[in-house]
Amino acid sequence: TRLVATTVLLCMLLDPVILQTLGHQDLTTVEGFPSLNMKFDSRRMELSWDCKENTTYLECVMIHKEKGPIEIMLKENECHCKFPDYSLHEGVTFMVKVNSIQRPIPETLVYTNSGGKGTAAQNFSCFIYNANFMNCTWAKGQAAPDDVQYFLYIRDLKYRRERECPHYLEDSGTHVGCHLEDLSGLAYYNYFLVNGTSQRTGIQFFDSILYWKKIEIYSPPNNISVHCNVSHCLIQWEKPVTRHTLSNREFKYQLDIQRLIEVSGNWENKYNFPSPEPRAKHTVKIRTSDARIQRWGSWSQPVEFGSSHLGGFSHGFHMSKTNG
Repeated sequence: TRLVATTVLLCMLLDPVILQTLGHQDLTTVEGFPSLNMKFDSRRMELSWDCKENTTYLECVMIHKEKGPIEIMLKENECHCKFPDYSLHEGVTFMVKVNSIQRPIPETLVYTNSGGKGTAAQNFSCFIYNANFMNCTWAKGQAAPDDVQYFLYIRDLKYRRERECPHYLEDSGTHVGCHLEDLSGLAYYNYFLVNGTSQRTGIQFFDSILYWKKIEIYSPPNNISVHCNVSHCLIQWEKPVTRHTLSNREFKYQLDIQRLIEVSGNWENKYNFPSPEPRAKHTVKIRTSDARIQRWGSWSQPVEFGSSHLGGFSHGFHMSKTNG
């Protein structure tokens, strides 16, 4: 009977109507079962509660608006659970599935983003450039008061190290961006939190988890060179310096030689094309992107090859490292 009741409960808990009802239910009034006194530590993403005698805790659940229900199975006599890192600014609902002597009972905790609606920072974005620098920008919330001030905190999700923005960008005295010149503490995944203060009203927070590969804009390739013989020209380059070391296959390039040519990093950073003599003067520019995430960086400085005098000798041209 207890197994059947538990199975029915698990099915009920995934019903949105049931979830909405439970979110407004005062479960401390359930006869014979006091409140678990649930607490959520947003920094550790850990839910905890008071352990009760003669009670088995089956599972804890986080209902996320984007990700849906995230379920964690509990070990015997375990009175806490830790969830993967997710953004929380849209609010989440936590639930502990309890199997007591009387009957299976769920208890919920609703985690809300307190503050005035529309006061949170909006249009938040970050990008890494030149491998060692990062800019983050945001806009003032539409309903934010004039005296609002925002603050950015960044936490790497591997070691949980946290720091505040060292250099804010301002618009009429309000922080609307951040510039970082030291990225040594960043991990592959990082948590970004923008909260705010005001003397007039509470300010909602905005948070986001960003993967460094999705926000890095690659510099142009280095050491571009062009060498021509009687019939062909060979363009070669070195992959750009990036935040983390990447293999050739993780890049792709665009070459502008009077027309756009896309080249995979698997081609060993070179492109050979027919260009018989006599050849006119040409230029080539190259830019870089991640092979899977199409986010093109800036173009390199143009490199010239060929000759304005038809019938000239073959040439080799070279361009040293550029910052684009």
